[in-house]
Amino acid sequence: MDYSAALNADDRNEADAVELRGAPRFTSLIRAAKIVSGQGEFLCVIRDVSATGISFRSFHALPDDTKLALELQNGESYEITEVRRDGFEASYRFEEPVEVEKLIHETWNFPKRQLRLNLAIPLTISTLSGKAQATTVNLSQQGARVECDEAFAIDQRLAVTGEGLPETRATVRWRRDAEYGLVFDNTLSLREFAMLAAAVQCPGMLQEQPL
Repeated sequence: MDYSAALNADDRNEADAVELRGAPRFTSLIRAAKIVSGQGEFLCVIRDVSATGISFRSFHALPDDTKLALELQNGESYEITEVRRDGFEASYRFEEPVEVEKLIHETWNFPKRQLRLNLAIPLTISTLSGKAQATTVNLSQQGARVECDEAFAIDQRLAVTGEGLPETRATVRWRRDAEYGLVFDNTLSLREFAMLAAAVQCPGMLQEQPL
């Protein structure tokens, strides 16, 4: 084993950690965000942030990748590299320094909306006239965008079931060709949404426990 290389790597990690600790941090920032990795898209809660780095906590084990993309609700994305992790919490370094005020206040170029995860989940949609098969294009705490060959009317009431998703009542809000926008009657909690995403994409993440 090349011990000098290992020591150099440890030194770099410690230097990164010192740099992150030395930058002014906004420790009261508690906000949901999306992390994108090779294993899929998952939810996290940002704990604090500075111009050079960020720390957050997840609801399950973190992705194995040390390099991730962090995406905010307004769609802005930041490349981040892991500095250290402890159970479900971790600190990351931004690839480029960020404008903290801009990140905190999340400027919006489009109407504000909840975080959406790009998940393909097979669904069964039930109506008074029968059942149809559909697949989610993306999913949020409040609804889903789905593809389905069956024709539904705007404002039609549906019952939706799928992997990790208990039977949920929903309303059709819009239609575009074979795609539909559904709004759920009951909003998923952030934890429920996070655990559903992990169960669908990488069930092994749910088996690990925080240290």
